Amino acid sequence: MPTATHTSGDVHYNRQGAGPGLVLVHGTGGDAVTNWAHLVPAFTDIRTVITPDYAGSGQTADPGGDLTLDLLAGQVAAAFEGPSDLVGFSLGAAVAAAVAAERPELVRRLVLIAGWTHLADSRLELGLRTWARLAATAPESFAAYGPLVAFSPDFVSRLGADALVGEPPRGTVRQIELDLRVDLRDLLPKITAPTLVIGNTRDYLIPVEHARALHAAIPGSEYAELDSGHVVLHERPAEVAALIRDFVQR
Repeated sequence: MPTATHTSGDVHYNRQGAGPGLVLVHGTGGDAVTNWAHLVPAFTDIRTVITPDYAGSGQTADPGGDLTLDLLAGQVAAAFEGPSDLVGFSLGAAVAAAVAAERPELVRRLVLIAGWTHLADSRLELGLRTWARLAATAPESFAAYGPLVAFSPDFVSRLGADALVGEPPRGTVRQIELDLRVDLRDLLPKITAPTLVIGNTRDYLIPVEHARALHAAIPGSEYAELDSGHVVLHERPAEVAALIRDFVQR
């Protein structure tokens, strides 16, 4: 696995394909493999696909100290091999938005999936705090709670309860704590790259209204919705890949 140099330490990433760059950023409790590995082949015929692990995920160490959006954005920016299209999912959407706002020379086109602008309502706060508490104290309950907020009901029913167990990934708690502090309101008006925001109509972790607000805050952005729960990358992989391919090839 290649590494990029950052002041926080080595940033590990995967690289596949050929052509202009496409950087895919994972979400809270995920990594380059669990969020993106199944989708990478959908892009390798048209792009060099870069999937970095930020602090506390995959093979990238958590350097300790404050886990900040600036830190994660800097790590992702370090993995760029030149101007690239950039896609972020969930916390990765916040990271991608920060890269696009602060490093506009790096980002050709931007796609933000299942994102939010800030901790705008008490339901969002309650859901994230409950997720963090279960990850820290009750792994079995964490494993049950995650699918209930990550996927639509019919998707969970098709998978079955036995397929939905697991330990919290090591960076999960600190990444959820960062989710609670995310505030992009000053950054979003600075984004100049053509942007597509994707919301999910059955998202019980980050309700779709937050994606709509994200779209409204980015000048000139486009918007699409999918009939999916939060983890649309697994629930509707073909549809989300088609949206990304169409947008980055314009």
